[in-house]
Amino acid sequence: MANIKSQKKRIGTNELARQRNMAVRSRMKTMVKQAMTAIEAKDAERLKTAVSDALSAIDRAASKGVIHRNAAARKKSTIQTLVSKTSASA
Repeated sequence: MANIKSQKKRIGTNELARQRNMAVRSRMKTMVKQAMTAIEAKDAERLKTAVSDALSAIDRAASKGVIHRNAAARKKSTIQTLVSKTSASA
């Protein structure tokens, strides 16, 4: 444990940020899984909402600095590619 007062405060701040980041990351992963499930099921109306929710969650995580912006772009690109392949084959 730290002895310096400011460092003790910083430990608390870091813990709050860690918990917030875990929540944002978990929400993003859940939305991406729902989008992937909708893509595999080829359900048109569920696909539209699930994909937009997933892309929004990814953007939100990137804007808060939870994931890197290039990682966000990569995830979004993967989802959009799968959606276009699904819609092209349907």
